[in-house]
Amino acid sequence: MGLLNINSNLKIDESELDLTFVRSSGPGGQNVNKVSTAVQLRFDIENSNSLNKSEKRRLIKSAKSYVTSKGELLLSSENHRTQSANKEDVINKFKTIIRKGIKVPKKRKKTKPTKGSIERRITKKKQIAQKKQRRGKIKPRSLD
Repeated sequence: MGLLNINSNLKIDESELDLTFVRSSGPGGQNVNKVSTAVQLRFDIENSNSLNKSEKRRLIKSAKSYVTSKGELLLSSENHRTQSANKEDVINKFKTIIRKGIKVPKKRKKTKPTKGSIERRITKKKQIAQKKQRRGKIKPRSLD
């Protein structure tokens, strides 16, 4: 087995992936009952030597719907009729999830509102306050 290129900085040894072929669900006649064409991929995130601690933590957080209680990433594919096409599909899914999972999020830069926007907001607030003030009850005039 070789190395799986995720991006320019990360390569995962294919021996860390556990591929299992199972029977597909749904229609397909006799073929679906005899041939195991669906593919399940398991990747043990916690015991991986390819990822560092922070990458593992980010991956578990971002792909939590695919992570089992044991800390394994579980993916499957049964879209195609052949094992090879499903295997290729599940490996592409795996690469995509890993790329998204290990990406370091950008830090938010604090910004201040401009003087003009502050002034516009205050004048708008004053206009709305005056409008509401005019909605008050009308005092009856005294007949003197």
